[in-house]
Amino acid sequence: MVLRIALLALMALGLAGFGTVAWISSRPPPRPVAAAAAQTPILVAAHPLRAGSLLQPADIGAKRTAAVPPGTPIDSPAARAGLLGAMVRHSLPAGTPLMPGDVIRPGDHGFLAAVLRPGMRAVTVGVDLISGTAGLIWPGDRIDLILTQMIARAGQPLGRRIAGERVLADARVVAIDQHMMQGAVAGGAASLPARTITLEVTPNQAERVAVATHLGQLSLVLRAAGHGVRPQPQRSPKPGIVWGQDVSPALSARPPAATAPVVRVFQGADNAQEFKF
Repeated sequence: MVLRIALLALMALGLAGFGTVAWISSRPPPRPVAAAAAQTPILVAAHPLRAGSLLQPADIGAKRTAAVPPGTPIDSPAARAGLLGAMVRHSLPAGTPLMPGDVIRPGDHGFLAAVLRPGMRAVTVGVDLISGTAGLIWPGDRIDLILTQMIARAGQPLGRRIAGERVLADARVVAIDQHMMQGAVAGGAASLPARTITLEVTPNQAERVAVATHLGQLSLVLRAAGHGVRPQPQRSPKPGIVWGQDVSPALSARPPAATAPVVRVFQGADNAQEFKF
């Protein structure tokens, strides 16, 4: 009798232990609070940013962190679009959170004046889809400005009736149309072809551009992205003219000499005369 009771007790304990193990194994593992907080993505500088830089998509990165400082923009399409074209107030190392006090955004009071360096001016030129390099220029890019004009002068050779020359060298783009940013919203106004581009120039360069707009067509030439120290304001380029004949030798080639028509008049078998006109 005692042996039977002991056997039943052992069986009951085994069943209870098995049930406990099964219940524990069926429950999902607890998620650490710290690991969940580490999944918050914030917007940071993708690489070192210089003071005065205008933010482009490649300048904005993201990283996940457990501690999110108050006011730090959380990574989202809207937050990224809100930073495009903003000016960096002071230099930022790579990975630094893009706090509101670190940038001044387009539309803020005095934004354009803050973007311009001391002594510089802002001048706007009209462009189309071709002269504006197909809408691929962004604020912060550096360009050359080329003037192409027709020379309507009496007696001017054909090869010297079209001329091109550089009006500006290494000028910085500070605005696209009125938004001072481009490509912020897909399908929106910023994604349309640019009609005006605002450049940072010296006072003398502003005068040159004002005259050039009345002479002919202006085209923008995008320069390669520079690294290191921001270049100083460029002086007006030395006069250098490219004529039509420099591009197409056919314009300077002399036409073949015209051959005068000849008429032969025969008066009999042995009498023939030639007349040239």
